[in-house]
This record gives sequence, C-alpha cells and structure tokens, in this order.
Amino acid sequence: MEQHIKTAVEAFVARAAGAGSVSVVEARRLSGGAVQENWLVDLEIGGGPSAGRLPCVLRCDSPTAGVAISHGRAQEFALLKTVFAAGVTVPEPLWLCDDPAVIGRPFFLMRRIGGTAAGHLLVKDDRYGGDRVELAERLGRELARIHSVRPPLAALDFLPWYEEAPATWRIAQHHAFLDAHHTAYPALEWGLRWLERHAPPRGEVSLTHRDYRTGNYMVDEAGLTGILDWEFAGWSDPLEDIGWFCARCWRFGQVDAEAGGIGAREDFYRGYERERGRPLDRGQVRYWEVMAHMNWAIIAIQQAERHCSGEENSLLLALTGHIVPELEWEILDMTEND
Repeated sequence: MEQHIKTAVEAFVARAAGAGSVSVVEARRLSGGAVQENWLVDLEIGGGPSAGRLPCVLRCDSPTAGVAISHGRAQEFALLKTVFAAGVTVPEPLWLCDDPAVIGRPFFLMRRIGGTAAGHLLVKDDRYGGDRVELAERLGRELARIHSVRPPLAALDFLPWYEEAPATWRIAQHHAFLDAHHTAYPALEWGLRWLERHAPPRGEVSLTHRDYRTGNYMVDEAGLTGILDWEFAGWSDPLEDIGWFCARCWRFGQVDAEAGGIGAREDFYRGYERERGRPLDRGQVRYWEVMAHMNWAIIAIQQAERHCSGEENSLLLALTGHIVPELEWEILDMTEND
C-alpha cells in the first residue's frame, strides 16, 4: 500500500473512531478478489473507544469496473451491518468511507477474522473446518439466519425490487444480456428455455446471499469463523442460495460431497430446517441448481469480457472464461431428459 494511501486511511479512521491518533502498522494485499480488492490492515489506535491494536480488512473496488450486478462498497457495508444485527457470523463492519477522493475509491474496514477461505484446500484437507457434519449443519443454520431478513427494509432500499417470480426475473436478466452480447451461446439459450418452462411461481421472498458457497466463508481448525463476500446479495427465493451452495460447480472436484464439497446434503438441510423451523421444498432445489450453473456461466462470460476487451489485463479473469463450456455441459446434462 502506497504511503499516501496509508496516510489517508489513518486520517479517516481517526475521524471515524474518535481517536487521537491512528497508525497503519501493517498493510498488504490479500490474494483473490477478481471483483474487489482486500487488504490486510493492522491499525494502532490511540484514544477513543477503539484504542489499541486492531486487526482489520480494508475492502475496496477493483481498479476497473466490476461485474455489472455486483454492489458497491457502501451497499455491501449496509448488508454486512444488517446481517450482523440478525446474528449471522460475519466480520464486524467498522467504518465506511464513501468519498472516493480519500484513496481514489470507496472502501470500508471490517474486523479481521482468522482461518482460510480457499475452497480447493478446504474440500481436501480435513485439518480445516472441524467436524464436517457440524460444519455442514452450521452453514445451514447461518443461511437460515440470512433468510430471516425480510422485505421491506429501509437499510436495504437500494436492492432491486420486482413483483414477478424471482426465477422469471432472473431469466429475463440473462436473456437481455445474451441478446446484447456479441457471441451466441446456444447451450445457455437451451438452458434458459428449460428454466422458463419449469419456473416456480412467486412465493416467499427473503434476503439471499447469491454467492453462498465454499470459498466465500472462512474456517479455522475448529470450524466456521465468518461468511464473506456480499456483493451479489438481493431479494429472492431462499432456494436460490440452497441450489447455489449444492451445485456441482461449487464442489471443487469433491462431487460426492453434495453440500459445497465439504459434507452431505442432508446435514446441510438439517441445520437449515432446524433454524428456520420448517422443512425445505426439496423438489425445487434441483431447479435452482440448474439456475446456479446458468448464473455462474453468465458471470464467467462477463469476467472474461473484462480481460478480452482490454479493460483489465488479468490471467484470473481470462481463466474464468474457460469454465463456460464446462457449465454449458452441466446444464445440458441436468436438462437432457426433460
């Protein structure tokens, strides 16, 4: 982190925390984050209610525009505050700076949590996450707490609202994107037609994470330490999150562990159902797993376009584009017997 940015962050935190002095003791960029940047930041705060050493993460936008459907930092901060108050295990949101003049981009600071979020490591290394039955159940309970947040809610009035069924609304978005895109994707068009024909009617609508998967939560040796990455959250059918978590594309090769590559689907369901106090509609989960592959394929195309257009030179974005054929195959495989 450049010195002038450190100085700006110190001045901002001093004002926000009511501190006499603030020093950035350590700052280094964390790995990952194709849409946002994350920085490990250790602060030394002198005076005020937060006095002492404070380990944080600073989260800001990627230098260039991100995925079109992702939220900005102020919106993500509001989401974190809302779910933190609802009892969801997330890093505590601390301070938001929505003035881009401070470091060139809006940013916020949250309390740092321990552990790893590396999905490819977590699914293969039993040293992380503790007991896998307990972890799957815990992730189900956490998701149920997220879904306890219901509209309307003034703090989240920036989230798009719509009257049609969530599946129908999502399909229309995908059609609009593909119709305007310079490359045809016939397999995705097939998948969208299948999703149209089987779309469930509008029912319960709640806050959904929309990227609830292995790789977006942190664990240490004992178990879960926090749910991460809220930039895609919105109002939707709660089963959208269930399908996303269980979708084959997010099992990191551990296809038999149907709950995110880390456990059994029924363990995940059990934790969710006990927290919510009612059973899941298991018959609809498969529909939302097909939708999950469709959603990920559209995002992957958008990410690859950022690289191919010259907007952002990134090997990660380029490689993301290469998974689209795999997702197309999975959609065809799941729908071929219709």
